[in-house]
Amino acid sequence: MKKIIFTLLLATSLIVTGQEKEEKGTFSVSGTVDMYGTTNFVDGSGTPGILIANPQNANGFGLGSANTVFAYEKGKSGVVADLAFGPKADDANLAGAINQLYAYYNVSDKVTLTAGQFNTFLGYEVINPMANFNYTVSYLFNAGPFSHTGIKLDYAASEDLSYMLAITNSHAISSADGNVGGEMQFGAQVGYKGQYLNFIYGGVDGSGVTDNIFIDYTGGFDLSETFFLGINAAYSNSSDADAGYQGVALYLQQTLSDTFALGLRPEFFQANGASDASVTAFTLTANADLTSNLKLITDLRFDSSDDAAIEVFNATDGPLEKSVSALTIAAVYSF
Repeated sequence: MKKIIFTLLLATSLIVTGQEKEEKGTFSVSGTVDMYGTTNFVDGSGTPGILIANPQNANGFGLGSANTVFAYEKGKSGVVADLAFGPKADDANLAGAINQLYAYYNVSDKVTLTAGQFNTFLGYEVINPMANFNYTVSYLFNAGPFSHTGIKLDYAASEDLSYMLAITNSHAISSADGNVGGEMQFGAQVGYKGQYLNFIYGGVDGSGVTDNIFIDYTGGFDLSETFFLGINAAYSNSSDADAGYQGVALYLQQTLSDTFALGLRPEFFQANGASDASVTAFTLTANADLTSNLKLITDLRFDSSDDAAIEVFNATDGPLEKSVSALTIAAVYSF
């Protein structure tokens, strides 16, 4: 009888313990902090790509952003709160300090439904500098959307093939503005073996123009065990607004050791519309891991254009420049 009672108690204990473990979720905190020093080789301030909104103000030492990500997952669902502060985050965030804020539900092993604000699926580069090889960003990054607010559905058909559909607000409408005009965007993505074709159609900024189209290809290839080639090509146009852009950037990266790599990013970008302008940019980057958490990124960048109206070259107290060279050294810490 004692053995039976003991066995019942043990079984009950295991069931209760199993239930307790099942009820517990997983909570994690991660983030990055970055800061930089920069100088150009023309009179006045200004480093293209150093800040999202005002690269002409970058000079000397500056702050990037402090980014903290809180994530909680339990069962089939979870939530992510990604908070970012600082000059680089101010213009990227659509809702105050919120970079991303979304909940997701894993309908199955292959289907995930996400609702909230999430970073864009377009482009090679992202807002978080730890995920980028270069510190200064490309013209394609600045021209495209940063984040979207709405819903999306991801479908992993296989290990190699994936699909995504999204319905969101126009991507330049912030929470402070509100989508009072009801402008929407429809987005889609097809991914195959690390190559992604992205598409967006709809409004952008609440101006009433709703025929904006964005087509973007992002991918890359390991040409050898130590050499990688990344590619980003994009096209955007609105007939109603008579505006758009097109461009291509390559990301050539050579790994020299476990902690050091060199890269070159050549880029051509053209803005179309009332005032056409084109620019060519070359960024030579040294990427060094000082520790497992601290990375040092050095960009030597040369931008040139025959269109002096491109104000990223502007020395604020002098004439516009048709070319500029700049050196930027950034420290990026992740936890």
